[in-house]
Amino acid sequence: MSKTGFFAKFLRFIGIVLMFLTGGLTILGGIGTACAAFLPTNFESMAPLAPFQWLYILFVLTGVAIGIMGIRAGILLVKGAETAYRDTLIALISGVVVGVIHIVASRALRGSSMPVDAVVYASVITLVVFLLFRIPGIWQGVDFRKGDLKSNKPAAAISAILVGIMTLTIQYAMASTHTWDGVNYADAFNASLTLLGGSLVVFGAALFVRWERLEESIRKTALAHK
Repeated sequence: MSKTGFFAKFLRFIGIVLMFLTGGLTILGGIGTACAAFLPTNFESMAPLAPFQWLYILFVLTGVAIGIMGIRAGILLVKGAETAYRDTLIALISGVVVGVIHIVASRALRGSSMPVDAVVYASVITLVVFLLFRIPGIWQGVDFRKGDLKSNKPAAAISAILVGIMTLTIQYAMASTHTWDGVNYADAFNASLTLLGGSLVVFGAALFVRWERLEESIRKTALAHK
């Protein structure tokens, strides 16, 4: 598979977008665990977690940290850094291991583990995709070290937009698992999440427009020298 072929570029695009989405979802999942970590006795279904509050505080901290690792790995993939693939696997495997522990603990203590399940499923799917990339015939073209910032800018732009939209809508997506007595407790941190999500959407759109203009400029320059 050629590293400059359409299929190789498409697979790199998919990998980068999946990594950013997984990293963003992991951060939001870590933040979402705050209700169980800091206010377990405020919710009837969370009350059994009170004696293990320390554990859920660790889940919050590790979830946010692993999510940040995932976002950093996504940035390295965009840049085509030497350690990008390795750091991606470290972030994903860490997310799966911690996530599975979180699921087991929550199901044992309160009989339910949503919404952490969704975060773990996303991590597993992304990990499987990146492991498949290592198949020799595929890796020959996909190898992220052969990519560069210029060719990966569309993936970075789309990723920023999608993570921004996910941040803006997470309270609705998680409503079914966070609603008690008619109150959606996922509808929190509105100002912060709106600012962050909106900024990501604007940044992604600006990056995409800038890339389109750069491509147009390159085409005009090439035509002028023919």
